[in-house]
Amino acid sequence: MLRILLICLTALSFGIASSAQAQSNNPDEVVWVQIEAQQSLARATDRATAYTTLLEDVNGFSVGGSWYAIVVGPYRRADAELVLRQYRRDGLIPRDSFIQTSNRLRQQFWPVGANILGDGAVDAPDGTTPTPTPEAPAPEAEETQEPEVAEVTPEPEPEPEPADETPAEAQRSERQLSRDEKKHLQVMLQWAGFYSAAIDGSFGRGTRNSMAAWQEANNFDKTGILTTLQRGELKKQYNAVLEGLGLETVRDTQAGIEMTLPMGVVSFDRYEPPFAQYSPSGDVDARVLLISQPGDQDTLFGLYEIMQTLEIVPLDGPRERGKSSFTLVGENARTISYTEAKLENGEIKGFTLIWPAGDEERRRRLLSEMRSSFTRMPGALSASAGDASQQSIDLISGLQIRKPKTARSGFFVTNAGVVATASAAVQSCTRITLDGDTDAEIIRDDAENGVAFLKPKASLSPQAVASFVTQTPRLHSEVASAGYSFEGVLSAPSMSFGALADVRGLQGEENINRLALKSRAGDSGGPVLDRTGAVIGMLTAAPADGPQLPDDVSFAIDTVTIATAASDAGVSLIPAAADGAPSLTAYQLSQKASGMTVLVGCWE
Repeated sequence: MLRILLICLTALSFGIASSAQAQSNNPDEVVWVQIEAQQSLARATDRATAYTTLLEDVNGFSVGGSWYAIVVGPYRRADAELVLRQYRRDGLIPRDSFIQTSNRLRQQFWPVGANILGDGAVDAPDGTTPTPTPEAPAPEAEETQEPEVAEVTPEPEPEPEPADETPAEAQRSERQLSRDEKKHLQVMLQWAGFYSAAIDGSFGRGTRNSMAAWQEANNFDKTGILTTLQRGELKKQYNAVLEGLGLETVRDTQAGIEMTLPMGVVSFDRYEPPFAQYSPSGDVDARVLLISQPGDQDTLFGLYEIMQTLEIVPLDGPRERGKSSFTLVGENARTISYTEAKLENGEIKGFTLIWPAGDEERRRRLLSEMRSSFTRMPGALSASAGDASQQSIDLISGLQIRKPKTARSGFFVTNAGVVATASAAVQSCTRITLDGDTDAEIIRDDAENGVAFLKPKASLSPQAVASFVTQTPRLHSEVASAGYSFEGVLSAPSMSFGALADVRGLQGEENINRLALKSRAGDSGGPVLDRTGAVIGMLTAAPADGPQLPDDVSFAIDTVTIATAASDAGVSLIPAAADGAPSLTAYQLSQKASGMTVLVGCWE
């Protein structure tokens, strides 16, 4: 603050302070807080611009004698005193700022184009303006006879561009914004990359500077105050990413949920309790589920576990479960899935958004709109809602259960739960599971001989462990195999019975036994047992590039090859009794085989 201005102003307008004091007994008098004066109009305009980024209601007037005053207001005198004290205390204005009266102010130079004083009228403190006396209507002219002319249809004139507000008008329209609207304006400026401070709804220096930067970047006058049209343009930019999604408020009375949904890309499909399903209806591979069901905490926790078995919730992503709510995020190279659900008053409600990967900006904005609009209404989706005709063991509430890329067989070879399986069963897997829920890791993959060994990541206690014959089995002896023939559709392994047809492969391979036994792809990696229950080999798939073989031709890797791979893996196999054990009944053999056989899942 240039303190010399008081000396100059004393010479120009002696008595200002005493005049203001004489009127101070009227608390409703309209006055201003003068904070600075400059002798250069250019300098005064620069200073007014700077103050506008910090304060509201900044105006500038000439005060005579080539001086230009910067003021804030107008206020009632009582309010002006409070503003003066508050701004001084906060260090926002100079200590020698003072109350100025309207009759000392002349032509307005800031904001550009503003004329608050007009012909001497100033807005009243309540924001109203005295109503001017209407002019008397002009006397009607005496009617004269006009000559008839041919009627010509004028060309329609183009609609004029809407006139933008002056900075003063922008200030007044800005004052009408609610705190939430101001916060949203800061959010939009933050999204546009011009604002990085707190979202507090307070237009201080940081917000003003960000507004000015946005104006400059968008070829508007840099005033630090957004006009109504400029706020509309910023909002248009902010919402451009949502164009084409057809956002609508959907009120589902059966589910008891109201929220904004992208009805331009999804449409209601069906009810499959606890879900109201919205399927893709356009080019975007998007889906929405409304979650609604009565229940308690156990129901909520069960839903949390079930959701993670669904194909729509990929394996990777953060998960969080509280006492009365949960969130699930699943993502892979194709899809990002977000689920949230909450238990309130005996009802579980929430939603799932499934969106294509690689469209993160639009997904994030849409998710924000959906979350902020989510509203619970009375009632929950009835368990009898919808059509039960689409039931399937592969579906839960009409949604596909997540399945592994391949499902093959294996068998326990140690009491610690180490599993032997076919090498082909564990190729190109991002995750390997045993019996669907226990993760495992590869400790040895002998791809050349077709054998792999897996170690569970959690402790397991097998019901039965394989023991291996050390001698070459007899030709044409009875054998049995165990395996998940139907790749996990059945909860237990299937048994097949046959005979040892040859101790070599079709091309003379010495590490392969040929079996007269029917098997399927899912059996690959399962054990082949003799009548005593000892393992004589591991089922392996027939060569894919060979001729079509009869249904009862299968192959097994012999125990010598399995033992060599086990030794390389540091795994000690259990030998079968040397003196031979008694033959088992078919039932006993099935029990032993089922106890040692395990489903090996390979996941993408």
